Amino acid sequence: MTLEELEQKISQLPPGELAEFREWFLRFDGQRWDQQIEKDALSGKLDAIARSAVSEFRSGQTNPL
Repeated sequence: MTLEELEQKISQLPPGELAEFREWFLRFDGQRWDQQIEKDALSGKLDAIARSAVSEFRSGQTNPL
């Protein structure tokens, strides 16, 4: 199935099924994002960003949320 075919099928869903699909996709996308972040963290890909954030915090260069 192509992306265009998938888009067409989704656009034809009745409102209730579209809502169910939307909820499913948000969970699916969130899980994929979590997996990618975990992979990046374990590989050290985020280490430089973390060091920079900690350094800025310790030097008072941050603002309270």
